[in-house]
Amino acid sequence: MPTEWWRGAVIYQIYPRSFKDSNGDGIGDLKGVIDRLDYVARLGVDGVWLSPFFTSPMRDFGYDVSDFCNVDPVFGDLSDFDALVLKAHRLGLKIIIDQVYSHSSDQHAWFGESRQDRENPKAAWYVWADPKPDGTPPNNWQSVFGGPAWTWDSRRRQYYFHNFLSSQPDLNLHNKEVQNAILQVTRFWLNRGVDGFRLDALNFAMHDPQLRDNPPAPHSDRKITRPFDYQLHVHSQSHPDIALFLERIRKVVDEYSGVFTVAEVAGPSPLAEMKAFTAGDKRLNSAYNFDFLYGKKLTSEQVKTSLTAWTGEPGEGWPSWAFSNHDAPRAVNRWAPEDQRDRAARLYAMLLMSLRGNIFLYQGEELGLPQADVPFEQLQDPEAIANWPLTLGRDGARTPIPWAQGTVNSGFSVSKPWLPVDPRHDGLAIDVQEADQHSTLQFFRKLIAIRSDSAPLRLGSIDFVRTTDDFLAFSRTFKGDSVFCAFNLSVEKKCRQTGKECAMTTLISSEPDHYGQHPPETVPALSGFIAQITS
Repeated sequence: MPTEWWRGAVIYQIYPRSFKDSNGDGIGDLKGVIDRLDYVARLGVDGVWLSPFFTSPMRDFGYDVSDFCNVDPVFGDLSDFDALVLKAHRLGLKIIIDQVYSHSSDQHAWFGESRQDRENPKAAWYVWADPKPDGTPPNNWQSVFGGPAWTWDSRRRQYYFHNFLSSQPDLNLHNKEVQNAILQVTRFWLNRGVDGFRLDALNFAMHDPQLRDNPPAPHSDRKITRPFDYQLHVHSQSHPDIALFLERIRKVVDEYSGVFTVAEVAGPSPLAEMKAFTAGDKRLNSAYNFDFLYGKKLTSEQVKTSLTAWTGEPGEGWPSWAFSNHDAPRAVNRWAPEDQRDRAARLYAMLLMSLRGNIFLYQGEELGLPQADVPFEQLQDPEAIANWPLTLGRDGARTPIPWAQGTVNSGFSVSKPWLPVDPRHDGLAIDVQEADQHSTLQFFRKLIAIRSDSAPLRLGSIDFVRTTDDFLAFSRTFKGDSVFCAFNLSVEKKCRQTGKECAMTTLISSEPDHYGQHPPETVPALSGFIAQITS
């Protein structure tokens, strides 16, 4: 096994607002995370990724940071964070935190100073531009959340650029002073004992200084709900100098021991940037995209395409994968029929845990939670509100975790939660599944233990077998030890396809009575198995 703890690791994502409320205000907090870290450790995961808990006006629920080096009072304070890190390390868990380097809140002191005039010390810390002669924005760039990516500021008599909400002005990371300030943020959290960073929206971090117009996107038959999707974002994001800034981050990170760095890379064609951000040993360790997070259907061809893009050649980074997270509707809703979601949750778990790379497991995924139903009047997500009812939005994946069946708010909080608890989740509560040896939760624990103990699953190469579109099969091999993985993605039973026949013993299967036996010739609908190749 290599020395890097993160290579092939399973990392559990906690969305603190919805994990556990410790003080009865209806919002999850750091003390709530501390109280329930033992549950996370019992899953057998290697680490925890904490979504933002920084000081913020919460227009985008923590991704609009007004103080990069402090904890928002709704979540607690820095002593709570220190206690969380201490307990996590005592339990053998690593702590990874979000870092939002592409933008800040408009309530950040840096922006407050920058917008005062055009001569102040931080005047160039954000992206400012004069209007066109007719007073309109400098170019045609559009924001992710709808409308122009430029907002007028009367004090400077200029527009400022924002890829997301108008309350999230983009930092000017071309400016070395800004880079230096961000690197101080990096050091601040490393000095508090964090073990890694997820760099949010990294390919949005730098723009084209010439402010050239984005070209239109090719015509598509898909339904477009926002102006952002009418463009190719070749100038408003993805500047090649992002990779050079990452080298500065890596120099800081390498002063500490065993720190893991992973980039979030959004967009329709992210592979080139993912490879650039992780190339060699001077940039990031890993990157992940939205190959599976927004996919409306799961096919064997999609898995093959995504996985074979990472060949393992020298100098190549290490991929990471997620099927669900706080930004995407839950996978069981997107991919499985409603009456088959329990079976599908186990199938998707086996597939996710079999992939070559690091695995991100989103809170509630281990319970098989479906996307929650959040009425319009209770929506909080600005994107969901803006595009309602044409998209599912993000709130349905962010509702509180059900801890105890039949209790107030399923044990999340004694007060009204910030988002409602879906009644369907109550029957899937953790206490119910803890007591049932055949539950989805217990299945996940077995599966994570198998991956943890298997060098092929954590570190091995991946070789796909030629199969039909609804059947996926591959082997994972490390130093002569091999595991065979097969998955029936369809709602009909399929004959097992192995490419070549060999002796195998089932390690785990959707069908419990197959454990320890040679895999069956027929694989039931929405099921699969992982088997040790014995000869």
